[in-house]
Amino acid sequence: MTHFGIICPPATGHLNPMIALGNELHRRGHRVTVIGVLDIQAIVVAAGLEFFPILESEFPPGSITESFNKLGKLNGLAGLRYTIELLKELSVSFLYRAPQAIKAAGIELLLIDEALSAGITIAEHLNIPFVTVCSSLLLKGEDIVPPYFTTWDYNLAWWALIRNQVGYAFLHNLLKPIQKTISDYRREWNLPPYSHNYSSELRLATLSQQPPEFEFPRRQLPSNFYFTGPLHHPRTRQDVDFPFEKLSGRRLIYASLGTVQNQIQYIFSYIAEACAAPDVQLVISLGGSLEPEELPKLPGNPIVVKYAPQLELLQKASLTITHGGMNTTLESLSNGVPLVVIPITNSQPGVATRIAWSGAGEFIPLNKLTVANLRNTVQRVMTEDFYRQNAERLQEDIQYAGGLEAAANIIVGTTASIKKLVRA
Repeated sequence: MTHFGIICPPATGHLNPMIALGNELHRRGHRVTVIGVLDIQAIVVAAGLEFFPILESEFPPGSITESFNKLGKLNGLAGLRYTIELLKELSVSFLYRAPQAIKAAGIELLLIDEALSAGITIAEHLNIPFVTVCSSLLLKGEDIVPPYFTTWDYNLAWWALIRNQVGYAFLHNLLKPIQKTISDYRREWNLPPYSHNYSSELRLATLSQQPPEFEFPRRQLPSNFYFTGPLHHPRTRQDVDFPFEKLSGRRLIYASLGTVQNQIQYIFSYIAEACAAPDVQLVISLGGSLEPEELPKLPGNPIVVKYAPQLELLQKASLTITHGGMNTTLESLSNGVPLVVIPITNSQPGVATRIAWSGAGEFIPLNKLTVANLRNTVQRVMTEDFYRQNAERLQEDIQYAGGLEAAANIIVGTTASIKKLVRA
């Protein structure tokens, strides 16, 4: 038995895959402890995992929800800047508090969400092996791959490579406060300098939720990098009441803007008006941002709920309309459901671009969103076989990648190899 520790940002898009992975390892007889803020304790414990609270004073109960409420009203670069500032606060606090907690818990191996880059420095400081998990898009940059916060297309022309380089320079400038914080701790702890392309000897593997066909071609992936596909399982999701009896049997459109980027209310109105047709039925999940009664009466009489049983509804859906969150995107593709994406901020533009590039859907930038544009795009993606066929192709790719079981096999296998070396 190995005692695994999990550290990740306290957002649903990161927690859901990490908790599902932890639950699978726990099911196999391992001990799993999540190190985090108090706001995530309930969801961790509900999944059957241990929880070690830290940052009680820095992030008291309700503070993360308040921060995400602010983020939910932002879009574009304003949202990206706010997210980076929040990640900086988390990084400072984790670097200060997490090492003592990890030692006290007796953790032997860390599972680190790629978005919390301070985790690598914490692992090296403690000399603990770790596995990196890419819950969102693979964030590691390459000149041939557009930066994740853009909707730039994949192009190998010379001007596109220069465009990408400029984009990464801009991003690295935004990330300087986080990198400076990490560098300061590395100097204090006598660790080698850190850079974006830093490779740690303690890293056993890197796992990505993406299936390989949902990533642009890359040239610089290490040998211990694995595209495992989505990390989700119904047993780690909380039960949600839903009026299934109201489903009429018409073609179902499922719309969700996730649990963070869901407070730009006019988008829900646009979606409802664009989908108001006699041959379809729309379900809107508000992601906890509002009560359904707070919305005005929407065209087409859609089913509007605070939370939805997403995995069950996607089994019935003909189309998903989303902001481009990785979990909703991959769970849709796992069911062969094409998508229309309205990217709002952070990595969502990069997800949207990959959906269009793979042929599994289309996207509409927020600044070009109109009811007419959305209606036409929804009609096209729902009726043209091209999109459904490509979504089903990615569904097969996801099944082949192995998902949660494959990811757990890799982690357990690399852990066993390390333990054999230590015993030798």
